[in-house]
Amino acid sequence: MSTPTFSVADIRKTFLDFFAAKGHAVVASSPLVPGNDPTLMFTNSGMVQFKDVFLGTDKRPYVRAASVQTCLRAGGKHNDLENVGYTARHHTFFEMLGNWSFGDYFKRDSIKWGWELLTQVYKLPAERLLATVYYEDDEAYDIWTQEIGLPPERVIRIDDNKGGKYKSDNFWMMADTGPCGPCSEIFYDHGAHIPGGPPGSPDEDGDRFIEIWNHVFMQFDMKEDGSVVPLPAPCVDTGMGLERLAAILQHVHSNYEIDLFDALIRAAGRETGTADLANPSLKVIADHIRATAFLVADGVIPSNEGRGYVQRRIIRRAIRHGYKLGRKTPFFHKLVADLVAQMGDAYPKLREQAERITEVLRVEEERFFETLAHGMEILDAALAGGATELPGDVAFKLHDTYGFPLDLTQDVARERDVAVDTNGFDAAMERQKTQARAAGKFKMDRALEYAGGGHQFTGYDCLEENVQVVALYHEGAAVQELTEGQSGVVVLSSTPFYAESGGQVGDQGLLAAEGVQFGVSDTQKIRADVFGHHGTQTQGTLKVGDTVTARVDAGLRAATVRNHSATHLMHKALREVLGGHVQQKGSLVNDERTRFDFTHNTPLTDAQIGEIERLVNEEILANEAAQARVMDIESAQKTGAMMLFGEKYGETVRVLDIGSSRELCGGTHVARTGDIGLFKIVAEGGVAAGVRRVEAITGANALAYVQQLEATLESAAATLKSPLAEVQPRLAQLLDQVRSLEKEIAALKGRMASSQGDELAGRAVDIKGLKVLAAKLEGADARTLRETMDKLKDKLGSAAIVLAAVDGDKVQLAAGVTADSLGRVKAGELVNFVAAQVGGKGGGKPDMAMAGGTNPAALAQALASVAGWVGERV
Repeated sequence: MSTPTFSVADIRKTFLDFFAAKGHAVVASSPLVPGNDPTLMFTNSGMVQFKDVFLGTDKRPYVRAASVQTCLRAGGKHNDLENVGYTARHHTFFEMLGNWSFGDYFKRDSIKWGWELLTQVYKLPAERLLATVYYEDDEAYDIWTQEIGLPPERVIRIDDNKGGKYKSDNFWMMADTGPCGPCSEIFYDHGAHIPGGPPGSPDEDGDRFIEIWNHVFMQFDMKEDGSVVPLPAPCVDTGMGLERLAAILQHVHSNYEIDLFDALIRAAGRETGTADLANPSLKVIADHIRATAFLVADGVIPSNEGRGYVQRRIIRRAIRHGYKLGRKTPFFHKLVADLVAQMGDAYPKLREQAERITEVLRVEEERFFETLAHGMEILDAALAGGATELPGDVAFKLHDTYGFPLDLTQDVARERDVAVDTNGFDAAMERQKTQARAAGKFKMDRALEYAGGGHQFTGYDCLEENVQVVALYHEGAAVQELTEGQSGVVVLSSTPFYAESGGQVGDQGLLAAEGVQFGVSDTQKIRADVFGHHGTQTQGTLKVGDTVTARVDAGLRAATVRNHSATHLMHKALREVLGGHVQQKGSLVNDERTRFDFTHNTPLTDAQIGEIERLVNEEILANEAAQARVMDIESAQKTGAMMLFGEKYGETVRVLDIGSSRELCGGTHVARTGDIGLFKIVAEGGVAAGVRRVEAITGANALAYVQQLEATLESAAATLKSPLAEVQPRLAQLLDQVRSLEKEIAALKGRMASSQGDELAGRAVDIKGLKVLAAKLEGADARTLRETMDKLKDKLGSAAIVLAAVDGDKVQLAAGVTADSLGRVKAGELVNFVAAQVGGKGGGKPDMAMAGGTNPAALAQALASVAGWVGERV
């Protein structure tokens, strides 16, 4: 039976259209960086954006959903990086087709629709498909065999094959506890000509039978003792790899042969000048341009830690493969245009940010070539002085910090007859991987188990309210009371306390009744509509059912809202002054200041900072009223309101107008812009490549800052004995004097070097026609040593010279050999011989080398040994 060819774009559209017709809401792909989820490094499956729904801490206006989700597996537990390019199906970036039921349909509809889509829409031959089920899941088995009509021999029961009950390839768990259930996987049989056996067999790792779709049936709640109880509303979570499905529908065996990758591989060949399109390095480059471009689009900039470090590794791995193909200049960023041509229609953010993505990748490429040069310097230093083996930790440092491939390190070492400690390198690599796995592990910590209804936040309008205690927690467990001295979490029937969100910290304050006080040190969300008040019971006993007065710390709240409102105005001003490319990449707003991270490639100038401050303070002086409106997300987008990076919005949002700024924000704000008071930027700097950070203060904090600056300036004026208005010219005058004195000192040192050179020349001894001199110069620095060395070479003719100087407990050494004597003595060997005796080492060229030491007491004996050392070699 023949099958039609579907392009990757066709497969995406067909999948979403099919499930839309089945009543599913088509949901856009969430970013690769999970919103408000510190437990996961990257989005690695389609269910990530629905995790809170499965945990019961969030609700959606739909009970059926379908999406095409961008995913990344290149760090932590889910890491396919090292296999990319060398297998048929490993990727760092991939697309996952998925459909979900949140307590609506279950196994029967999920399996039937999956079969319908594959066989009737995509027209896959039914005889090529087989399914697996969990060995106890008779319901799924019966659906496949009795309703779908798959022969029993093509429905395989998979038992507990991972060392314990429910430890099975066909039993899915979100974490050690919580939602879980059996799953049913659909496999495609490529035919008997491909090696490999069916799932569950000893040969299952072969390539004949390829899993294409997994249907997870979440029907249980896993308890800490390993037992399971039925969930009140079973759910469905499915995932099908787009690249794998495309390979099948396009009649190719490798994912890298599908139309999307064919285009990207050809582009990589073009930019690297490689005609052999089967070269694995081109596959690596084609895979990595997708991962890196989408990461940049989702706010991940190359850096040396966290997500940015993974991004940097992927970029440099791609460039390294281009280097192996002979491309020694930046090329990788030029593939962004080709990627946009392939995927820009499905993901408009790629096209919208193409220029910025290209620039970020270009800068990273240029920096990588700079680190190659720097890495060579480190390698040269490590191999200087007669080393016979390069330590494994140095080789790993070159690889890990400077992006130096191990094979390049080995090539350089081989040229110098030096071995590389590859065992030490492997051990260092394993330590790093272990740490990365621990840091990136997907931990699903369950929220405090609160089953009650949602509560109203009243803090937009009031800071004090009489409310009822509806739940108490101590050390994570529900309790009926908190006694004096105990810390815990309090849930109220409603609350004026703002829970941390969107960069604004949680409120502090007090819960009080007669003889009872609970100090609130922080407020956090237990779920979207339930706030937890964290703190300590400072007086009496607080019980569930008590009525208390919830009182927010008004001073802290007022200072915080001033900073938060100023952040919105500053964001607007940054875009006006720097350009529309500015996007928020994180923020922290508390009572002291606002810290704001944003995309921009260069430091802000003093003039730009001044203009931003002027624009914000101009809005403050206008004293316009702020306005907040609640509306659905679609209407909010139509108003032009800015949506912030890393924030996870619901279907209903709050649009805030303050001054000329309009953003989606659920935070608390001033009533009028004038309430902010003075606005002042106090710090600006880079936090990652292409990301800058500004810190600003407002109100009383800004006034105190200006007053402190004024006091500092007055103190400086007093020290300079100058009027305040004349501090700057007085400082300029003093700096001119300092520069003049430095020139005089340099001239004096030069004359001293000349005079000492005349005196020292007469102390040289002749050893087999070579003048040998070893001497200490009083008060000399490195420059003086070098200048004196040059004069002595001119005076002595054929010579080997060591000069030394002492500054405190530091020894400075210089060795020089005249050009006609280089065949007899090398300056680097000579200086290292002396340096070893004074607790140091060094290196340099054959005719001039420098070294340092830390044992001045041994200097005299070290210098005295020079003549003997030279005599043994000439």
